[in-house]
Amino acid sequence: MTKLQSLRNWQGVPFTKVVIEDEFWRPRLEVLNKVTLPACLAKCEETGRISNFAKAGGLMEGAFEGIYFNDSDVYKIIEGVAYSLMSERDQVLEAEADRIIDLIASAQEADGYLCTYYTLEAPEAKWTDMEKHEMYNGGHLIEAAVAYYDATDKRNLLDVACRLADHYCSLFGPGKRHWVEGHEEIELALVKLYRVTGEERYWKLALWLLEERGHGHGIGKIWDTKEWGPAYCQDDVPVRDIEQVTGHAVRAMYLYTAMADVVQVSGETAYADALHRVWGHTVERNMYLTGGIGPSRHNEGFTHDYDLPNESAYCETCAAIAMVFWNHRMNLLFGDAKYADIVEREMYNGALAGISQSGDKFFYVNPLASKGDHHRVPWFDTSCCPTNLARFLPSIGQYSYALTGRGIAVNQYTNGEAEFVLESGLGVRLKQTTAYPWKGRIELTVFPDKKELFSIQLRIPGWCRGYKVEVGGEALPEAEGRTEQGYLTINRKWSHGEKIILELDMPVEIIRSRPVVLENQGRHALQRGPIVYCLEQADNPGLAYDEYTFSTHERWLVDHQLELLGGVTVLKGRTGEGRPCQFIPYYAWDNRAPGFMQVWIRAAADNRLYCF
Repeated sequence: MTKLQSLRNWQGVPFTKVVIEDEFWRPRLEVLNKVTLPACLAKCEETGRISNFAKAGGLMEGAFEGIYFNDSDVYKIIEGVAYSLMSERDQVLEAEADRIIDLIASAQEADGYLCTYYTLEAPEAKWTDMEKHEMYNGGHLIEAAVAYYDATDKRNLLDVACRLADHYCSLFGPGKRHWVEGHEEIELALVKLYRVTGEERYWKLALWLLEERGHGHGIGKIWDTKEWGPAYCQDDVPVRDIEQVTGHAVRAMYLYTAMADVVQVSGETAYADALHRVWGHTVERNMYLTGGIGPSRHNEGFTHDYDLPNESAYCETCAAIAMVFWNHRMNLLFGDAKYADIVEREMYNGALAGISQSGDKFFYVNPLASKGDHHRVPWFDTSCCPTNLARFLPSIGQYSYALTGRGIAVNQYTNGEAEFVLESGLGVRLKQTTAYPWKGRIELTVFPDKKELFSIQLRIPGWCRGYKVEVGGEALPEAEGRTEQGYLTINRKWSHGEKIILELDMPVEIIRSRPVVLENQGRHALQRGPIVYCLEQADNPGLAYDEYTFSTHERWLVDHQLELLGGVTVLKGRTGEGRPCQFIPYYAWDNRAPGFMQVWIRAAADNRLYCF
């Protein structure tokens, strides 16, 4: 089978067509609107990120404040505001966004250039150092502009984005100047701009920028720093020849996301082999149980295969979010549930851990063990993670479904409703009723405009060892119960109000790491459903850090506690030494009194793998 034949090219379903009403995500989205977005806007104001635009636009006096890539944080907050407005129009929030957008527009130079650092500090040095994030900033501006236009129909920021992209096109491309942007982002943004404007020159510039990599064109700090070099920003080999994940984790994930986007818009399959190779290398050898990637603080990225330390794990929050971006695209391209499995792992573990229950404190770094000295904070000098969370969380509904050509794929299980228009033109409403991720029962009610044949594909998560399905009150016949690429496909003429009941077995599972991960030898972890668990001192005051074991024979009590940490299911049992212990979801740690935390726990002497 050729790669062209293996492409599925499913279509994403916008989160504006998905209403999330469950007890897990809805409170978090409300906190994001009421707390996180205002807090991030306030920090951008306090730190001069917003006033930099006014200064660059000549509306106020003063020098540039902060780091050269600080413009990007403002753009990401505008994008998050746009997604929030799509769900619930807020006149005050929209007015504040409009005010900031006017300042951004004022900072744009006559030729379309926009980067407040260079305008204010070094206008003569534009386009001389590929590490200085000029196009990275521009990419986030473009993403914000597309989102804000979709949310409000206002073109002000979109016009700014188009002028900026046209400025790029005037300088770079075939027969023009070489450019290798040190931090990828612009490439995927240009594809988004193409999709909203229909201007093919934008995605073609994205393709050209991808093709620039690996040919010795890079100039700047990255390339001059011996311990980093071209591999740090994925400029060591041509992208179609990539075999291994290297360098800075976020940059790598944005690159692979853009490669998948270009495959989708161009139909060109040259990158497909590289995407498959690097996905296997990333997920199978360089990803933590929580979905975290990038173990090293030194390069904010990768070192060597199976180097997965726990206490010193870097696992940047932005990298977990970027894994969602990439794997979502891979799912749409190839129609395989294993990519949606990764999206789920990040949503409930690696990415969600980055934000506090209160919505106003954040992790940049997400270790899998702490002696008690690692805590979320309100802001960072480099605050890419808070602002990335602010745009990621309000848009999570887009990962729930896909249109397959034959019908609907259900990728994530959340209580709520969604609306679709199938390829045939048929309108369908689908309602999910579930207490996921705490319970494995999902009831789906199908409401087609008329009785018609189409398929519904249910993702059977990779962690699930057994399941049952009923359709219309009857068990699904065995002949229809087979899965392909992780999906159970039910193909029939659906009646209005017909129900599917999917019950996923959700036992506590003892996870054993591969022996080649030296840090985890002789250790086990706990997972139940999509949730990875950890042991935190707040629940276990009689224990000292890493001075306990647990037996694989231990029977764990599954206990849902509505008043704890916003409502969580905890696991209760005893250590190998006979002391009572309690595990909480990893994403929820460090929301109470400071103390130690561990995911991988030493196994007792009766060590053997035992799942139940």
